[in-house]
Amino acid sequence: MKNIEEELVKELRSGGCVPAITKLARKLSHPGSTIHFNIRKMEKEGKILAYKAVLNNSKVDAGFTGFALVKLSAEAYERPGLTSEIAKRIARHPQVESVDALTGDWELIVKIRARDQKEYFTLVQRCIGGRGVVKVNSMISLEQFKSEYVEC
Repeated sequence: MKNIEEELVKELRSGGCVPAITKLARKLSHPGSTIHFNIRKMEKEGKILAYKAVLNNSKVDAGFTGFALVKLSAEAYERPGLTSEIAKRIARHPQVESVDALTGDWELIVKIRARDQKEYFTLVQRCIGGRGVVKVNSMISLEQFKSEYVEC
């Protein structure tokens, strides 16, 4: 059988899963049609954005997790939409798991999954540096206890 693990992991990470209606129906003690109707309704209302697999990142070559705190220039405050523009530019990279705006001393926090320290460093240089960014402070995760609502 052909090994397509790398392609599969990429698809599953980006939302290539569907809910198991039958399993949910049994677990919640409701007919499958009721589960299906409610799921479709929630999708149309924008309450459900995607379905994705929760992967064991250390087993799919993404076991190094870093958080980058990003300080933006004064220009980000002076020019409406620049903070959002910078965040979206950073978020485009597949190894970037999340980008959030913050209050306090830093404007953004970026969660990056990489193969190792070297790949993380390259990603920070390539995807976070640039116009509007004045400082980046990295924090490395030593152990993860819960991810995507699943205990590790």
